[in-house]
Parts: sequence; C-alpha cells; structure tokens
Amino acid sequence: MLEKPSLTDEPIVQAFETSGGARIFQIPLREFPMLRGYVYLVHLDDPVYGSYRVLIDAGSGFGDSSQDLEAGLQVASQQLGQSISLADLTHVLITHAHIDHFGGLKYIRPRTRALVGVHELDVRNLTHYEERLAVVARRLGEFLAEAGVGDEERGRLLDLYRLTKSIYASVKVDFTYELVGMRLGPFEMLHVPGHCAGHVVIRLHDVLFSGDHVLSNISPHQSPEHLTNFTGLEHYLRSLDALESWAHGIRLTLPGHEDPIYDLPSRLQAIRQLHQERLAQVLAMLEQPKTIAEISRALFGEVHGYNVLLALEESGAHVEYLYQRGRLEIANLADLENGDRPCALRYRRARLFPGE
Repeated sequence: MLEKPSLTDEPIVQAFETSGGARIFQIPLREFPMLRGYVYLVHLDDPVYGSYRVLIDAGSGFGDSSQDLEAGLQVASQQLGQSISLADLTHVLITHAHIDHFGGLKYIRPRTRALVGVHELDVRNLTHYEERLAVVARRLGEFLAEAGVGDEERGRLLDLYRLTKSIYASVKVDFTYELVGMRLGPFEMLHVPGHCAGHVVIRLHDVLFSGDHVLSNISPHQSPEHLTNFTGLEHYLRSLDALESWAHGIRLTLPGHEDPIYDLPSRLQAIRQLHQERLAQVLAMLEQPKTIAEISRALFGEVHGYNVLLALEESGAHVEYLYQRGRLEIANLADLENGDRPCALRYRRARLFPGE
C-alpha cells in the first residue's frame, strides 16, 4: 500500500510505486511565474515488456522549467541509485497539447533519442505549431468580439494569448496513440477530450496519470468547442463518465498540477456537481439578456491578466452547453443578421416547457 505523502509548499520530488513494481518520481516544475506543475519519470524493468524509462509530459520550457526538470532527474537518480538523464529516456508521453505540458519538448528533443508520443487530435499542435497558433488566434478574436469584449481589451487579450506561446517551435513526434492501439507495452491510454481535444489519461498498473483531466482541488479549465473541435463542456462531462468506467482498480491518480488523488470516483462526482451548479447559475442570471463578458464578471468577479481570458472561455463553455440544448436563445438576433462582422451576442433563457 502507498502511504499518502506529506505535502508541503517546498518543491520536492515525491516517489511512488505501482503494484507492478514501477518506480514513479513526481518532479515539480515552475511552469510560468504563477503556475507550478509536475512531470513524471517512470522507471520500469518488466519481464514481459522490457525496460522503460518514460517521461510523462515535458513541462513548459519557459523560465526555470527545464532547469527544474534536470534537477528533478538528478534527485530521482540519487533515489534509484543509478543515473537517469534525458539521454536515458526511452519515451516521452504527452498527455495533452497545452503549452505547459509539451512546451519543454523544444529543450528535450535535442538531448534525447526517446520516442515522443501524443494523441492524433493533438499532433498538429506539436508538429505544426505556428499554423495552429494562427488558426486559433483568429477564432479567439471572433469569440471575444461575440462575447462583448471591447476592441482595446480584445487586442490586449490576444497579445497575452500569443505571448506565452512564443516560447515553442514545432517539433516532430514519433508515434500517435491510436496508431499503436492506445497502448505502449504496459502503459494504457484512454482518450478523454474536453479540456483539450487530444487529451489522454495514462494507466500503469494501479496508478493513473491524469494530466489536467482530473485535478484534486479545482475543476480543469473549459473552453467552447467553437474555438477547437473536441473541446467543450459536453465532451468533458462525457469523458468523466468514460474514465469512471475505465479506471476500476485505480488506487492513486497523479495529476499534472496539485495534489495526488486517492479517491478518484469521489473527485469525479465533485467535478460534475460543480459544473451542474455553474450551469444553474448561468441559467438563473439569464432571465435578463447578458453577454458572455457580463456572465464572466458575475461568475468570477474581478480578475486580471491571463485569468481574464480563462474566465471568458470558461463562461463561454457553459453558455455554449446550454445553448446547444435549447436552454438559451440570442436576444439581439437582428444585430447578428444585419451585421457583416462579429458582434456582441446577448443571451437569455429560452422557455422550452410550460411553467418554466
């Protein structure tokens, strides 16, 4: 049995072991100035599958992130009693194509011959990064205009979006998960779209690596599928159900941020409940027409910096979910019909049934 580690604010390397004897090292990284995350080194010598030295996720590559990775590998080497460096890795498995999970590949790639894998729906983010950035920035600009964000603020938010992405350049990958049957030796993958189009969770024996799909304290960020196919709240909630069915026997879940999770079913239910409550909040406040920007301020209050964009996307995902189900309608349809540019849309509650 694994004992729950004592978690402190100090960025220390935690060690775990699976029921099949794999050693796991949780390496903390300073991803961005206000964001800490984890990558995981897995050390396994299996009599059936052979030897694996696997890094799950790559960090952001920003600031001290790659230096933190190197320091973590040194600590893991000391605990293992043998040297493990980037050059010793056999594989790098990316859980999903958000910059804080794959940006470090730019640093890692020249220093290893490890095979890099990612899901098909995220592969272009890594291999055609500049193209992807241009496409999403255009869609994001349209979304912000329809959300009711003014021209000056919209320009500032788009600059913020592009800024954190400028640290990365396209790299090649060696395989995609569906191509190998969602399995690499003893590692099993499940596609869980929602937070990211190609998000996977990875199972090794009785341990689950959840990336950002399930976190211990907050609900992972959601954005509208209007921006990227296979994201959106609908996909995310369905993926929670799929994971619960697939993950029987999991006793430890290791996320990309925050604390380890020791009761996965309870955490899944808590996340579902949060989104149901938020959907009810949005529906209640739309007795009077509002833009997504107004909804965002009501839900999240005053936020600053990149959190403004995250709050708008989160609100947009919940509005989209309700609109798709006929629970909302556009109150200013004439503005949409008569304009040739994106305009601010005002949503209100639609009365589907008698007595609503």
